[in-house]
Formats: sequence, C-alpha cells, structure tokens
Amino acid sequence: MLIDWFTVVAQLLNFLILVWLLKRFLYQPVLDAIDAREQRIAKELAQADATRDAAQAEQTHFREQQAALEAQREALLATAAADADAEGQRLIEAARQRATELEAQQTQRLATQATALKQALAERTQREVFAVCRKALGDLADAGLESRMVATFVRRLQAARATDEAALLAGFKASTAPLVVRSAFALSDADRAAVQAALKDDLGIAQAPRFEIAPDRVAGIEIASAGQTLGWSIADYLDALQASVAELLAAPPAGESKPSIKLKVSTHAE
Repeated sequence: MLIDWFTVVAQLLNFLILVWLLKRFLYQPVLDAIDAREQRIAKELAQADATRDAAQAEQTHFREQQAALEAQREALLATAAADADAEGQRLIEAARQRATELEAQQTQRLATQATALKQALAERTQREVFAVCRKALGDLADAGLESRMVATFVRRLQAARATDEAALLAGFKASTAPLVVRSAFALSDADRAAVQAALKDDLGIAQAPRFEIAPDRVAGIEIASAGQTLGWSIADYLDALQASVAELLAAPPAGESKPSIKLKVSTHAE
C-alpha cells in the first residue's frame, strides 16, 4: 500500500493546528480558570486562617479579660465583705457605746432624781417639823413664858456689852428717836421695869420706852428705834437651826455645828 505523504503532512498539519486551537481557545482558558480558582481558594484559605487566628487571639484576649474581670470581681467582693464586716463591727460598737452612754445617762438621771426627791423630802420634812415647832411654841406661849423670855433677853443685853455686838448697841445709845419694846403678850409691870432697867444700864437710855404687843414675836422680845431693831426669840433660834439644817442638806459639812442663840440686830425703815 502506497503512503500518500501529502495527505499525511496535511493531516499532521491539521492536527497541529487543531492542537494549537484547542490549547489557545479551550485548554488555556480552562487552565487560567483553574489557576484563578486555585488562587482564589488559596486566598480564601489564607483569609480563613487569618480569621481563625484572629478569632483565636480574640478568644484568648476575651478569656484573659474574663479572668481579669473574675479576679477583680472576687477582689471587689472580698473588699466589700471586709468593708461590710468592718462597718457592721463599727455600728455594733457604736450601738454598744451609745447604749452604755444612755445607760450611764439614765443612771445619772435616776440618781439625780433620787437625790432631788430625797432633798425635796428632807426639805419638806424640815419645813413641816419647824412649822410644827413654831405652831407648838405659839400654842404654848403665855404671859409666864414671856416673863422668862424677858429675863433671858435682859441677860443677853448684859452679855452683849462684852462681845462684838457692843458696837451695835452704841447705835441705840446715840439715837434720839422714841424707843419701842415689842412682845407677843402684854408685859407685867415687873417685866417692864426689868426691861427699862436693862435699857438704862446697858444702853444708857433714860427715856421710858413705849411697850407694844406684836403677835409675830412668839416667845421673844425686841426693841426698835430709828429703824434699828434688837431682839431675841425662840423663833430666831428655830430660824438659825433651820438655816443650819438647810445648809447641811445642801452641802453636808465634815463636822457638825450647833446653831447659837444671839441677839438679832437689823436695820429697816419703820
């Protein structure tokens, strides 16, 4: 069989042209598409890896933040618990101190009230006792008692010349005003004579005094001239005793003292 070389060459040329055409218009676009797809896939994979790494980093950061927040929360809770415990202890201590202060104040108040009540009872008892004494003296006072009071008054006038009261007696001596003798009851002639003799001997007053009745001078006698009075009575003794008792109740002294009976001297306008 004879080979037609022209046909063979033509067929070979056609095959090469076909191969070139296929490569140019079919295989190359497919290869380019495959390369582009591979590049896109590689890029997407790289982006996915980057996204995954970023996500992992973000997750790690989030966990670190969460751990830090948890630690901070625990620290805040511990601090709050400690502060609450300290505040509770402070409030309890403040309440205890306030209760102690209130108890002390109440105790002091009760003690003060008890002292005031005791003082009031003592003062009232004192007033009642001395009121009863004065009433009893008023009920028992009579002319006979007044005579004894006159004798006592005369003796005290005589004793006053040797004491500091002598200077007070000088005022009566220098006075030119009428002299008045007051007593709760009318004095007998003998009592009047005794008083007038004492005034003449002790005060140097020769003028006859005017005798008056003064019901308030229970168990006592007084003389008055030019606004000055000089007298003595059991009521004065009770006044001195009452003042001494009142002073004792107000501020008890270290030692006891007895009230003394002295001539009562005062100056007032008549």
